[in-house]
Amino acid sequence: MELDVQKMIFEFIGGLGIFLFGIKFMGDGLQKSAGDRLRDILDRFTTNPFMGVLAGILVTVLIQSSSGTTVITVGLVSAGFMTLRQAIGVIMGANIGTTVTAFIIGIDISSYALPILAVGAILLFFFKSKPVQNFGQIAFGFGMLFFGLELMGSGMKPLRSLQQFHDLTVSMSDNPILGVVIGTLFTVIVQSSSATIGILQELFGQGAIDIHAALPVLFGDNIGTTITAILASIGASVAARRAALTHVMFNLIGTTIFLIILPLFTRLVEYLRETMGLNPEMTIAFAHGLFNTTNTIIQFPLIGLLALIVTKLIPGEDAVIDFKPKHLDPIFIEQSSSIALGQAKAELIRMGEFATIGLEEANSYLKTRHPKHSDATMQIENAINNLDKKIMNYLVLLSRSSMSEAESEEHSVLLDTARDIERIGDHFENIIELVDYQITNKVRMTKEANTDLADMFELTIVTVKEAVFALEKVDREKAVQVIQKEEQIDAMERLLRKKHILRLNENVCTGSAAIVFVDIISNLERIGDHAVNIAEAVLGDRYLKTYSKVK
Repeated sequence: MELDVQKMIFEFIGGLGIFLFGIKFMGDGLQKSAGDRLRDILDRFTTNPFMGVLAGILVTVLIQSSSGTTVITVGLVSAGFMTLRQAIGVIMGANIGTTVTAFIIGIDISSYALPILAVGAILLFFFKSKPVQNFGQIAFGFGMLFFGLELMGSGMKPLRSLQQFHDLTVSMSDNPILGVVIGTLFTVIVQSSSATIGILQELFGQGAIDIHAALPVLFGDNIGTTITAILASIGASVAARRAALTHVMFNLIGTTIFLIILPLFTRLVEYLRETMGLNPEMTIAFAHGLFNTTNTIIQFPLIGLLALIVTKLIPGEDAVIDFKPKHLDPIFIEQSSSIALGQAKAELIRMGEFATIGLEEANSYLKTRHPKHSDATMQIENAINNLDKKIMNYLVLLSRSSMSEAESEEHSVLLDTARDIERIGDHFENIIELVDYQITNKVRMTKEANTDLADMFELTIVTVKEAVFALEKVDREKAVQVIQKEEQIDAMERLLRKKHILRLNENVCTGSAAIVFVDIISNLERIGDHAVNIAEAVLGDRYLKTYSKVK
């Protein structure tokens, strides 16, 4: 029989594309149904490595991607939301969670792929309800997954008649390490272990590959999926690189163990297939599940050792900030509203200090264009948002308790101040985006414009610092100075705007440079406004009236 190579390649790559899109589409639908709280799940439920394993399983089942979970985890470690030990637990859980896709593939419903696609399309296009549309997206992705597999399977059927492919499978049976290498390389190329394991299930189901060759490829697929975490950690913090290396080590150690006991593991898989009457696809799914679950059980007690090894292999101090709240203990709400308010204020001061650091990092990014300053600024902005949410929740709980009139007033001030600090974070994030635009579009500022920006930045940083200090110490004199400095910021913003219009009229600078310049000074002026709001909260109405009269 003549081999139609073009048809085989087209069906395979087309089926692979549909399969990958189906997994992504289904995962996005599941994520929307879960309320997009994946980061919160990982942040809240990783109090210890065991909870980390459970959180890793849950999130990976929701997004249908162990690589996605690992990338989120690397980001959380890099931002200081998660320790390395917690991250190792999540990575182990992600490896177990990703086996769900193989079990789904093992259910023989490929003949219903097109009707499932049709149901998904109807729910997506003929219903306005978000939950129904999310379910439609899940169903459509589910159908695409099986339709893609069917196409890939059709494309791979002729492989059984190829002598070269037959020789390769015999070589993999005789030399398991070759199978591991092939599985690893293929997953590195495809960037999805779910896809490569799905292909393996199809090949095994067609009888194109036997169990002795399939299992080493399965082990290699698990090693290959770690490349995503490695790519995510490039240029990231020391802690993030350690988390990525842990993922590689976890799968390498597991593969080494299972290669040693390969004959025993092969017999166990064959025994399960016979006794449980498993179809070929489900056999591979069970082998995948056994590999990852057993690997986790073996290595779970060694989490501390793994953390120690990667710390030695990747030395260095990791300058991440502890972004989790330190003072918001709910027990104080029950005991004393006065103490609880003090705790909320202490956390608010930390939030204000982060705002100052973020503003300094944004200034450094404007001057140097170095990505590390941009990354630091965005991490701090995330931290401010996180603390804002936690402080707000704490103050809402506190509002349900009985408070004196003075305590109620302070409670209101803290709520307003948290919002002002959070807005400062939004404004320096805007500045980062403006500098990114400047870099991408090669927008050049004049030397005079850069000097003006540096001067206004310095004045704004000092103003925010003094506002936070005034809040912490209840220093009314310093608060008055903040108001005076903000008036200087307003005056400077008006002057610099006029100067830049003159430069524009004289064709000294471009229109793009003018837009960036004006937007940056506008954001700095608004930061000054929020600093004044903090200072006015310190002064109170009575002092403000007195100050206005003096002024």
